[in-house]
Amino acid sequence: MTRQVYVNGRYLPYHQAGVHVEDRGFQFADAVYEVCEVHNSQIIDFPRHLARLRHSLDELDIVLSVGDGALRHIMRETVRRNRVRFGSVYLQVSRGKAKRDFPFPTPQGPATLVCLARASQPERIAALAATGISIITEPDPRWQRCDIKTVMLLPAVLAKQRAMTAGAHEVWFVDNDGQVTEGASSTAWIVASDKTVITRPLSQRILPGVTRATVLDQLNADGFSLQERAFSVADAETAREAFQTSASGTVLPVVKINGRAIGDGVPGPLTLTLRQRFHKYAAVT
Repeated sequence: MTRQVYVNGRYLPYHQAGVHVEDRGFQFADAVYEVCEVHNSQIIDFPRHLARLRHSLDELDIVLSVGDGALRHIMRETVRRNRVRFGSVYLQVSRGKAKRDFPFPTPQGPATLVCLARASQPERIAALAATGISIITEPDPRWQRCDIKTVMLLPAVLAKQRAMTAGAHEVWFVDNDGQVTEGASSTAWIVASDKTVITRPLSQRILPGVTRATVLDQLNADGFSLQERAFSVADAETAREAFQTSASGTVLPVVKINGRAIGDGVPGPLTLTLRQRFHKYAAVT
């Protein structure tokens, strides 16, 4: 089956899909995006993803004339055309094409809208969850508006490459005060010795993770002790459990940080419970 990609009103074969060479997303990273999990052919937590997309667009003054209902249809149709049962659907919006110049084009032309869907291997993610993942930490080199989900991902790309070279799965970034901000593509969590679940509070320093929000719903509904506060690398290395959340992996146990085993060095029971029950709380579209 030939993969289909949505580009500015048309569904095209993958090898024919493209945007203009002077698209500002290509030349300036002047674009935002969302990645939603596809589970049993359903898009997970679409309303929260849409709200975050609108926040990102508003913060960058990118005008997208396509309405919410149309975006929902485009994403569902892209998933359907690609027969994705388990995987992800990716939506990207740039400011569009314009003569290469730093200021915003005046007037702004039509935004560029791209959507693609890709199947994943759920058994591979399940295997990662069964054994747990290893992470490393390093200073956070990113700009101060991480709450905007832009395609400006070079710091994350370099961090992911260093993690892979080190035999790890992810990098957790650390701010100038020695506190963990978030992962290169995930939200960071720890479980303290008293079983309190801890994650950094929202601010412009981290992305408002959609999976993070659903896990908070789980924790509150199930009566777990929860604190939204900063924690240090030392707190993480001596935690009872650690895990990360993202749309691509939902809840993944972290069993090693900077080469140091977390807890018993195996996925913790609280983390596994959150993973097993995640889709009970997630919205489906």
